Amino acid sequence: MSLTLDTYRLLGRSGLRVSPLALGTATFGTEWGWGAEQDEARKLFDLYVERGGNFIDTASTYTQGSSERLLGEFARDNRESLVLATKYTTLRRPGDPNSGGPHRKSLFASVEASLRQLHTDYIDLLYLHVWDFTTPVEEILRGMDDLVRQGKVLYVAISNAPAWQVSRMQAIADLRGWSPLVALQIEYNLTERTGERDLIPMAREMGLGVVPYSPLAGGVLTGKYSRDDLTATSAAVNDGTRRNVNIANGALTERNVDIADVVKEVATELGRTTAQVALAWTLRNAGVTASLIGARTLAQLEDNLGALEVGFTASQLARLDEAGAIELGFPHSMLAGDRMRGVTHGDLKVETRR
Repeated sequence: MSLTLDTYRLLGRSGLRVSPLALGTATFGTEWGWGAEQDEARKLFDLYVERGGNFIDTASTYTQGSSERLLGEFARDNRESLVLATKYTTLRRPGDPNSGGPHRKSLFASVEASLRQLHTDYIDLLYLHVWDFTTPVEEILRGMDDLVRQGKVLYVAISNAPAWQVSRMQAIADLRGWSPLVALQIEYNLTERTGERDLIPMAREMGLGVVPYSPLAGGVLTGKYSRDDLTATSAAVNDGTRRNVNIANGALTERNVDIADVVKEVATELGRTTAQVALAWTLRNAGVTASLIGARTLAQLEDNLGALEVGFTASQLARLDEAGAIELGFPHSMLAGDRMRGVTHGDLKVETRR
């Protein structure tokens, strides 16, 4: 069944309704050397909202603050109808160690800056952006809960953190009556599926809606790269092109090009683009609430939105799953299957509903 942007979904164990594709706005502004100028960014925003989209994602430091400033300007006329998500923890002022990190001082200062830049009195969803392994979780959770009690933040969430730490935080929040985490933002796509080991199952168990970023693997799954792109001179790797950034961060590999080839085959069969197929695949995971799209042009956004209409045959879905499959490893591989169920339950027929 095809979806639309106004086929709203509940975000985690909250009553908040969000679109199945979220508009990422790290492309709003050109301070990072790429992205959309103000007029083009406005067109992206308007198209997304006109189609029924309500879930928009930014961060306090995206494009040096331009992302939040532009989004705040665009959202003035229909602020109440939108779910604005932003993030804190990345360094806001180089040289000031307390202007970044998950701790309380950084949290409160970053939220105040975001409120000013977004021209709003409240943030719908606040993510801890990057885990740093230093700040006590009680400090983070209590700070987030204080902001919720003050009405400056409505819901809290987390990104880029270990599954064991997220589950621990959720348990502490429950026990102490603090605001629970309702969303988990992770990198997840056909080439990066390690979240299937622990992060996504943990999120489903603990009541967090999963919001994947980089669903196109930095553009690798759009099919624009070939095996010829796998070789680059040491000088070329530093030239700043998207291809060489992908080589440097490990996204452009022979394995991933092989996966992109399977995506292209399925896209050809369906009469769809490779980007649409790759995006649609992420939405097939029952733990995923909404995938983040980060278009720089109207044509890219139009293409991405077409993913909502993609349907797969069982055979096509199996081929995609097989192409990017990973070994789940211990203990998951040991616990899967009938043999271990026999060890724990014998011949009893035990129904599982998960």
